[in-house]
Amino acid sequence: MATVIDGKAVAQIIRSEIADEVRLLSQKYGKVPGLAVVIVGNRKDSQSYVGMKRKACAELGIKSFDVDLPEQVSQAELIKQVHELNVNPDVHGILVQLPLPKHINEEKVLTEISLEKDVDGFHPLNIGKLAMKGRDPLFLPCTPKACIELLQRSGVSIKGKKAVVVGRSNIVGLPASLLLLKADATVTIVHSHTSQPESIIHEADIVIAAAGQPMMIKGNWIKPGAAVIDVGTNAVDDPTKKSGYRLVGDVDFEEASKVAGWITPVPGGVGPMTVTMLLKNTVEGAKRYIEQNN
Repeated sequence: MATVIDGKAVAQIIRSEIADEVRLLSQKYGKVPGLAVVIVGNRKDSQSYVGMKRKACAELGIKSFDVDLPEQVSQAELIKQVHELNVNPDVHGILVQLPLPKHINEEKVLTEISLEKDVDGFHPLNIGKLAMKGRDPLFLPCTPKACIELLQRSGVSIKGKKAVVVGRSNIVGLPASLLLLKADATVTIVHSHTSQPESIIHEADIVIAAAGQPMMIKGNWIKPGAAVIDVGTNAVDDPTKKSGYRLVGDVDFEEASKVAGWITPVPGGVGPMTVTMLLKNTVEGAKRYIEQNN
């Protein structure tokens, strides 16, 4: 049976490390990190994720700046809000909750976020540096960073290992593959046009599943002893649940946990870690800014 990687427990450890950092900044400089969260419209999933972020900030002593904009806000108005946050010295991290409504150009908005405050790590310059050897971005994207952190803190070695990333999104798949490459893994990306994905996945010592397909990866696709990080969060109908649905990953947990060496559950795996990495990025950004300006 696989060792189940408890994302909640690892996140708690990291959060106590972050709380210490926040206390030190406050004692030494009388300043605390500030995170601005911009949300457009009222998508349920975005609202709940943003709620989690705000609660976590409060627990760790990070100041939260909330910008709630209506669904029909113009792109110009949204960018104006971003510019105001860029010049606010109390804000060290700016996060624009994705996806944005159809009438707004996502790339245009993300490029307007100050590079020094891009705690989501999605600015093209941050991603570009991530892709280049010997360069370091100011911030790493939160979910891929969470995946690597879970592997490292569970004692899984990455160097020289075969890693397969399932999915190639800008938010997870692509940056996760770049991070694995930086950690000296041999990386293959499997996507919707890949033929016979199961045979490729079966060779992997490390699998990061981020395809958004419920329970797509079966137990017999997994190499015995492999480390499996499941980023998928898919709602499937379940009449036995009060909400009428339950959350499952991209991996068939029941089957895979009998074969793998390590595996993350859904929920309780990557999810709690993603928000924690965002807070870690915010504190790193705050330290950089406060130390340079004092």
